[in-house]
Amino acid sequence: MSALRAPAAVPSRRVAPAPRRAPLTALPGGRQHRRLEAVRAPLQARSSMPFLAICGALLVVALLLALMLNTTMARGSYEQAGLRREVARVAQDVQSKQAELRAAEASLPDRARDLGMVPAEDPTIISAATGQVVGGAPAQP
Repeated sequence: MSALRAPAAVPSRRVAPAPRRAPLTALPGGRQHRRLEAVRAPLQARSSMPFLAICGALLVVALLLALMLNTTMARGSYEQAGLRREVARVAQDVQSKQAELRAAEASLPDRARDLGMVPAEDPTIISAATGQVVGGAPAQP
């Protein structure tokens, strides 16, 4: 016995042709159209290589710009840190000079006494703007 089956006989059927309709006619006043027109074959797809090259170039330019921006910002950060150290050093110098000045002001009367100076009891001042004597002892008649 064979595993193959014999082909089944398909009874042939006659297909009746579709009933014919009356031919189509154009309406009066209508435009006449040609039924078939020649058209050009579609253009072949172009290579995507130029597009990919432009995209790659844009990507490289963007990466280089990002690298330059990061480098510039890092350089600015180092400069800023250096300037902050310098400002702190100058602030310390100013504070030390102010402390020296306060100490000198506090010791001024003692140093003046050591030099033999005495405080003026009634100072007389001449005004530079008017040339008049301001303050001082009242005039003796």
